[in-house]
Amino acid sequence: MSEFPTQAQIVVIGGGVGGCSIAYHLAELGWKDVVLLEKHELTSGSTWHSAGLVGQLRSDANLTRMMSYSTDLYRRLKAETGQDTGWREVGGIRLASSTERMEDLKRLVGMARSFGVPIEMISPKEALDMFPLMNMDGILGAAFTPNDGMIDPTGLTMALAKGAKMRGVKFFEDTEVTAIHVEQGRVNEVVTNRGSIKTEIIVNATGQWGGEVSRLVGLNIPVVPMAHLYIITKPIEGVTSNFPTLRDPDLLVYWREEVGGLITGGYERNPVPFGLNGIPHDFKYQLLPPDWDRFTPLMENSIKRVPAVEHAEIIQLLNGPEGFTPDGEFLLGPTPVKGFWIACAFCAHGLAGAGGIGKTMAEWITHGMPEWDVWRLDVRRFGSNYASQDYTVKRTIETYSKYYDIHYPSGERISSRNLRLSPTYYRLRDLRASFGEKSGWERPNWFSCYEEKANHGHEPKGWYKRNWSRAIGYEHIQTREKAGLFDETSFNKFEVRGPDALKFLNYVCANEIDVPVGTVVYTECLNKRGGIECDFTVTRLSEERFFIITGTAFGLHDLSWLQLNNPEDGSVTIEDVSSSYACIGLWGPKARNILAKVTRNDITNDKFPYMTAQHITVGDVPTLAMRVTYVGELGWEMYVPMEYGLRLWDTLWEAGQPEGLVAAGYRAIDSLRLEKGYRYWSGEISPDYTPFEAGLGFAVELTKTDFIGREALLKQKEAGIKIKLCCLSLADTRSVVLGNEPLRLAGSNDIIGWVTSGGYGYTVAKSIAYGYLPVEHATPGTKLTVECFGEEIEAIIEKEPLYDPKGKRIK
Repeated sequence: MSEFPTQAQIVVIGGGVGGCSIAYHLAELGWKDVVLLEKHELTSGSTWHSAGLVGQLRSDANLTRMMSYSTDLYRRLKAETGQDTGWREVGGIRLASSTERMEDLKRLVGMARSFGVPIEMISPKEALDMFPLMNMDGILGAAFTPNDGMIDPTGLTMALAKGAKMRGVKFFEDTEVTAIHVEQGRVNEVVTNRGSIKTEIIVNATGQWGGEVSRLVGLNIPVVPMAHLYIITKPIEGVTSNFPTLRDPDLLVYWREEVGGLITGGYERNPVPFGLNGIPHDFKYQLLPPDWDRFTPLMENSIKRVPAVEHAEIIQLLNGPEGFTPDGEFLLGPTPVKGFWIACAFCAHGLAGAGGIGKTMAEWITHGMPEWDVWRLDVRRFGSNYASQDYTVKRTIETYSKYYDIHYPSGERISSRNLRLSPTYYRLRDLRASFGEKSGWERPNWFSCYEEKANHGHEPKGWYKRNWSRAIGYEHIQTREKAGLFDETSFNKFEVRGPDALKFLNYVCANEIDVPVGTVVYTECLNKRGGIECDFTVTRLSEERFFIITGTAFGLHDLSWLQLNNPEDGSVTIEDVSSSYACIGLWGPKARNILAKVTRNDITNDKFPYMTAQHITVGDVPTLAMRVTYVGELGWEMYVPMEYGLRLWDTLWEAGQPEGLVAAGYRAIDSLRLEKGYRYWSGEISPDYTPFEAGLGFAVELTKTDFIGREALLKQKEAGIKIKLCCLSLADTRSVVLGNEPLRLAGSNDIIGWVTSGGYGYTVAKSIAYGYLPVEHATPGTKLTVECFGEEIEAIIEKEPLYDPKGKRIK
């Protein structure tokens, strides 16, 4: 065994499949001094009892790429290391046992084709030919993914560990981390039962122990160990090693071959968490007691689909805990403690994701960004509301229990609601607001009080109609024709101040921030490749004080990006003031008339121009008013200390009633902004795309001498862009896209892009879609088709924006 080191470039904590993959990929990228520490033995936590299914398709292109990379890696790993992984590329079948699930399968097939994953719809008979033990009753159809498979969890982990060791990584088992030292916000030492290691980078890859290890540096991350159940049978007549994996989501069950028998398990409706008061110290190669009461409904469903299971001899009911998260996705990425990285809670998909996880984390640590945008997995997607264990556990239980459910668009969570309430909450409730939740905030999606008044005539078909109301269109039209009042208190708000605040912001922002006091600037923050890491507004309040506004879900992400690049000399202070201010938005052609009734300030266009901010009074309320818009109409965002928020709403509401003012929700905002062409981060824009590709070049100031991403943009400007964000309208206005639908040139079977986002524009009366297309096919007037639930819908590229192209309405 190697001598225990006293220092290392990187220390990976955790010897499961995730930690070993990260170590393997770090070494592959050239790191020479990597140490992996395992409390007990490799695989002894959760990896060893994994069910071993490896599927590729996810609801996001980059997550799917991660899974596909895993299968590519597993194909070659044995030849590289000599260690058998047990990889068998037998393919995977997903069944549809209901009309709704058949729609879901058609949508999944379209998504898979967009992402480049081989997949095909197959008949029930074809599925039976591949898995002849099935009972065909109720099966309407199926999808087959030929590159899915199964793998031995221990064999895979040992192969990754061997590959890492071949490249110089040092492994130490029976080594428990007891402390992590942090100085000035940065890790510098790992303390173990065998000695201490000086290091500047630590990766927490401890799975269900991820929360406990994170607390050593003062962080709370939302990891909940959940007990996962499956059985292993003895050999069953007719089962062969080439059986594909099989999933019947309507029955909540999966199957795969295991030494001539079957493994069958699933996701029960009454799941149970484990170790909430701490996981036992000696918990290695251990399972929880068999829980037949909880597994019986899954067993009964398994027998319905595969009757041979009923009479099979059962070797064991495994009840093994695995780390889960409140949204069912991994936790990856950097944290507010510099040098401390997270890669844990793989939600029973660690084997499917391990290759991609290792690649992504190694690139992120090495280059400051991974090849693929993985915001869906970024640990920073969880806000302060997840500091509560009770809140987190309830959310995680709900997510686990609904794992196999169809996830319809704009669906809302049931658990852990009414946590963060704006000052206007009860006023909005009295207006019969239909509340949604984001980052713990209760936010109005629409107001049911307007449903009977709506006469716009539009009614979407299919899935989009499930979480929809006629009131959305009414609020949209009233905002366009009169005025809408919006509670946007959930927006995240940061103050940046200090003698070097301007220098700092001009370095992290692509646009020019050196503007007169009172100016509002829309800008992006870019990575070194020129990809859009954040987009927000920056308002200059004084020479050394700036106010940043960003989206509800992106606060921790954007704050972390700013802090990552913040100088350490104390010359810049960044403060999250989100909970200190309420925000009310007033927009529409009547907005100025309404505001003029309740303020003595001059709010004419000459005295209060677009993209400026002023301190005004609204009634009795001192207000920071910003002349901005995200809906394409004249108006203001108004920021006040939280205790003034209700008074501000009441003052504007009363003044606006003679003008036809309506309360409006976030679904109306989305419709309004889509037809105006305003971008949404994580939708149309992300780190995968540059401002030039996204049509946001106006928010880039290349004459600045230095900002992050400038060199990449200069090169792209010289070479020209290869893809471009395009606005499409669909011929069938009742068909509304949801995202990830394939795009084809009319008359062609070749996929040239996919939909990033979509919705319905009630003013332009069009079903709108956005997507990135090769520039040679991005000309307005080009005819395309959009695949919606297996049906090809005609579409055409539009010149954008569809609404008010000259921007006259916002003046």
